[in-house]
Amino acid sequence: MAKFLRVPHTLTLLFGMMVLAMIATWIVPQGFFETQTLANGRSAVVPGTFALVEERQYLSPWQLLTAIPRAFASAQDVIFFVMILGGVLSIARATGTVDALIGRLLTRFGEKPHMLIFMVVFCFAMASSAIGTAGEYIPFVLILVALCKAMRLDAMTAVGMTVAGYGIGYGVSAINPFTVIIAQQIAEVPVLSGIELRLAIFIPFVLIGFHHVWSYAKKVLADPANSMVADLPCPLGDKQTATYPQLALNHKLILASFVGTIAVVAYGIRVHGWYLYELSACFVAWGLFTAVVGRISADTAAQKFIDGAMELTTTAMLIGVARGISLIMEDGQILHSLVHGMSLPLSYVGAEAAAVGMLVIQTLLNFFIPSGSGQAYVTMPLMVPLSDLLDIPRQVAVLAYQFGDGFSNMIIPTNAVLMGIIGIAGIPYGHWFRFCLPLLLKLMLAASVVLVLAVVFDYGDSVQPQAAADTSLSQPE
Repeated sequence: MAKFLRVPHTLTLLFGMMVLAMIATWIVPQGFFETQTLANGRSAVVPGTFALVEERQYLSPWQLLTAIPRAFASAQDVIFFVMILGGVLSIARATGTVDALIGRLLTRFGEKPHMLIFMVVFCFAMASSAIGTAGEYIPFVLILVALCKAMRLDAMTAVGMTVAGYGIGYGVSAINPFTVIIAQQIAEVPVLSGIELRLAIFIPFVLIGFHHVWSYAKKVLADPANSMVADLPCPLGDKQTATYPQLALNHKLILASFVGTIAVVAYGIRVHGWYLYELSACFVAWGLFTAVVGRISADTAAQKFIDGAMELTTTAMLIGVARGISLIMEDGQILHSLVHGMSLPLSYVGAEAAAVGMLVIQTLLNFFIPSGSGQAYVTMPLMVPLSDLLDIPRQVAVLAYQFGDGFSNMIIPTNAVLMGIIGIAGIPYGHWFRFCLPLLLKLMLAASVVLVLAVVFDYGDSVQPQAAADTSLSQPE
């Protein structure tokens, strides 16, 4: 019996999802919306234009197989970003900087692990809320794993505080340029309007994330056997570091340059629209600087870089196959069908229930469209007229989109950033799912309460476009 209950390897699980996605393309009606090109060059669907294809096209097993290398090509920016980071961090570890940093943090927080967890969740949530950081957290994973190991915690705690901060930051973001601003532009409400509510709920949601991670961490501290990854090897190996080097001047320079690199990355994202290619270049530059300041020879640095990249090969495989799931959906022309089918039931319920329904739909659709901005362009043109029809302020529809996209990022296997984080930490997806599902349910419940109250108190009604009453949707008969 235990054999059948065992969660399969993450790669097996993802490939199985690809197979199920292919089968779904044989069953789910195939259709599409017409699209229009916006002023920023992105495409958005046109509400009321959904139509089924005249003749169903069946994807073959051969197309399933060819989707795998195509998925790797599609996700190449994330894959190579992760491998480059692995190589660069391996160079940093070789200088002793990471061990020295851990020693200093242990001196400060060794007896206060709850403070460390809160700080990480809060700071990561703040960064995601402000500038939409996500993949930028990957460099911190192994550092946090090492720190947690030294504090008698485990890799799950390290990943928990990282992903909780990331997901909550996106979910309750105040000014995220990749989600909030795009969604508000599509909804035709003033950009950054309604920020007061989003700021007000930020700390309560962060506390939910902190409470979940800290409650788990306390169990591990009480008895290491309570660890959900006790049966797995630590990604850092079994070597225990009894003593840590002093934080010397060269270590401080390397750490300062790391902070400077993060600042440059944040500036580039915010001002110049940088993405993973530019981010990778910044970390390569930091790696070269680290090798020079850390007095590592060129050959040693080269070998350490290769070793670090090789360690993340498994993670790269998972990211590539995860992208294949949504690729199959797109090839089979069922992505728009799913969006259309999920939106129809909302026309039959009241405003409060419909707002919660929007949250559920956005959460489900994030599995198929893991890109926050991509999901906004596909779903918001449909949710906006639907919210007008149901007398729901458009600002509430934007909030439902935020919650659904951000919180589900923490658990969906099609999210390349999540798969990269848990892959680096050596945590199988099944283990992570069991840890994260209760947290997701808590956040969804809190988000549902916020949405109902937002409808009751007409959140965003003051910025509702006057032309919003003219909608192409009609009440179902």
